[in-house]
Amino acid sequence: MSFEGITRDETLTLLRQAHVVRFAGTTESGLPLMRTVHPCVAGGWLLFHAGPRGEKNACLGRPVVFCTERVIARIPSYFIDERRACPATTYYESVIVEGLLERVDDHALKTASLAALMAQLQPEGGHVPLEPDEPLYRKTIEGLLVAGVRLDAAQIGGKRKLGQHLAPARRQAVLEGLWRRGDAGDAAAIEEIRRAAPDAAPPAFAAAPREGVSLHVHLFDEDLPAAIALVQHEYWNDGRYDGAALARAFRGSAVWVGARDAAGALIATARAISDGVKLAYVGDVAVAPAYRGSGVGRALMALLLDHPRVRTTGCVRLATRDAHGFYRGLGFEMAGELPLTPQMALVRWPRRPLPGEQKAVGIA
Repeated sequence: MSFEGITRDETLTLLRQAHVVRFAGTTESGLPLMRTVHPCVAGGWLLFHAGPRGEKNACLGRPVVFCTERVIARIPSYFIDERRACPATTYYESVIVEGLLERVDDHALKTASLAALMAQLQPEGGHVPLEPDEPLYRKTIEGLLVAGVRLDAAQIGGKRKLGQHLAPARRQAVLEGLWRRGDAGDAAAIEEIRRAAPDAAPPAFAAAPREGVSLHVHLFDEDLPAAIALVQHEYWNDGRYDGAALARAFRGSAVWVGARDAAGALIATARAISDGVKLAYVGDVAVAPAYRGSGVGRALMALLLDHPRVRTTGCVRLATRDAHGFYRGLGFEMAGELPLTPQMALVRWPRRPLPGEQKAVGIA
């Protein structure tokens, strides 16, 4: 077993996040058995549950294999070569675990495995907690088969294929192709590809506005605390939305871009909701005080306006109480006062309206 572009800890994280894995073993007659199961990682085991007399019992005490993968992006050949089909591929992460399948009879471990599974399938709760001494579940848990492999004794391997071995020009061509295509998940894929080659030059569409700053076309859950800190006490959020609400807003946005300093800390963020065709609405644009007036905000907004989910829309709107000159410099124009707020609505038309279309005044 080997790890290519991924660490053992990262493969275990992939297993914990997988909703299903494929399980393969052999029966007493030597016939192969392959099924899909809900996995969980608990107590140093990779476990699944099944019926007490199910077909998976036939694999107990025998070598088995678990595998799963996460598809990151489909890469068509024409991103790299205009004529040849050969470069077409898929970028992905995968993990494989080989070990001896054992039955788990310890009630506490069986309960912990099911609790871990529920934390994955139903993180919001809404059920009586799974505890070893909870009478509600005792009979059910005792009747379940819980089986798995000990991770400390298993052979584990993984692979992360993100074009990290491509020549720089080819990697740039893939990034440019993803940015032009703009399918769901492509912006996140761009950032994962960049993470796999951290020393590579940024793509042209995310060129840094100044030394020591980098632009990013997608942010991740680990960026939520820093992004919330940047916007929570701005006048449009202060006292109205708590951190949990803002986290939902960031996660629910079609576009979420940001800028980092040389140490990787988030120093600016912006997001947009968009249908990709008619309308995009920009919000939560914020730059850390130390970087205001340095060009970071303008570069970040230019990146957002060039995002595939924004660049094709007929109208881009935002509301601001100040910074009108900043946004006019990006092509926005005044659209009138918003009711019930001291803010002003601005509108930007990235393309000329089609015949019969009219410019809206105000926010719908």
